[in-house]
Amino acid sequence: MSRYSDWREGLLRGLYNVLLYLLLPLVLLRLYWRGRNEAGHRQRWGERLGYIPALPQAGCLWIHAVSVGEVRAALPLIRALRVRYPEASLLVTTTTLTGSRQVLDALNGQVHHVYAPYDLPGAVRRFLQHVQPRLTILMETELWPNLLRGCALSGVPVLLANARLSERSARGYRRVQPLTAAMLRDVTLIAAQSEADTGRFRALGAPRVRTVGNLKYDLEVPDSLLEQGRALRRELFGDRRPVWIAASTHAGEEEQILQAFMAVTARWPDLLLLLVPRHPERFAAVAGLCEQQGLSLVRRSERRACPPETAVFLGDSMGELLLFYAAADLAFVGGSLVPTGGHNVLEPALLGLPVLFGPHMFNFNEASERLLAAEAAWQVVNAEALAVAVDRLLAAPESRRGAGERGKTLVEHHRGALRAFLESIHPLLRSRFE
Repeated sequence: MSRYSDWREGLLRGLYNVLLYLLLPLVLLRLYWRGRNEAGHRQRWGERLGYIPALPQAGCLWIHAVSVGEVRAALPLIRALRVRYPEASLLVTTTTLTGSRQVLDALNGQVHHVYAPYDLPGAVRRFLQHVQPRLTILMETELWPNLLRGCALSGVPVLLANARLSERSARGYRRVQPLTAAMLRDVTLIAAQSEADTGRFRALGAPRVRTVGNLKYDLEVPDSLLEQGRALRRELFGDRRPVWIAASTHAGEEEQILQAFMAVTARWPDLLLLLVPRHPERFAAVAGLCEQQGLSLVRRSERRACPPETAVFLGDSMGELLLFYAAADLAFVGGSLVPTGGHNVLEPALLGLPVLFGPHMFNFNEASERLLAAEAAWQVVNAEALAVAVDRLLAAPESRRGAGERGKTLVEHHRGALRAFLESIHPLLRSRFE
């Protein structure tokens, strides 16, 4: 590396740190503000600054998963690590409150959990000194300069699991190329989801990248889940109503979904919309939006069955999305009618549902393209096209079930990323935990 590159990296790192410290009061203020509707945002701030409660032992295996989606992707990996390395203490960190709740719901008592530190030099140093991880696994694209440099200086190997990098994100990283290259050199191994992701990481200067596949294909669904979904449907919705789930929706999408729903109910008046917003703090606002449209509403939190006139069932709970999928006939996956990048389309496919999604799927390009090619999913561009697609699927139950079967088969066919990842890191883990 040239002196000029070293100088540019140092300058960018310094500017980055100054910016973080300047933004910290605003970040904490935002947490406090969000705590108006959800008190959890005002709790455990010390963990975000590197002050964490005592852990039973230092030298753990640390897995960081930002939020709900990353936690779900990490669950098969975490469970496999517990089986293969039972003597290893596992620490799972998240960034968001919803991610924290997902860890506690799915793994309570099996792992330790705290919030990850903000990428401030002092916070990272305090965290690493206290935890002293033997190995760090970061889910997807968690590239934080101070965290990665802190691990490198402490001799802690860092593995980037289920790594993905869209072309849009790669363009952003190229704008700070010296700092990006330095971060990637601090990563021991990048286990990429696809060859395209591998190529983009290498183009940015990553020296150690391997394509292992997408861990989200390795999601295990218990056999009892489908029966639980059918039981929930009988209890809350009745046996005869068709059920359309619109899951992980964002602001700007619910309006389009409700517009499509009202268009479809002109032909299918018994249709029930199972609406599940992505973020809990938006539950009340989405309920208000339904009521503004004159749609009768039952909320999951009410714990009561839907009367026949109910139009919308609002899934205002945490940890039940798979159960809701299992209670539905077809699925729309949100974050895709707005430029968020989409959410996990493999979950409803694995449960045998035909899948609909919008045009913005850059976070799930490969998975969505595979489902489209298998005719297990359909992409829509707006509310009108969404209504047409839902109507078509409701009118053809055999075609709908066939699409669901094709999607389930596709997901099962592409399993194996978990095994490949474990094989890739086994020598490193064996030297530390055996």
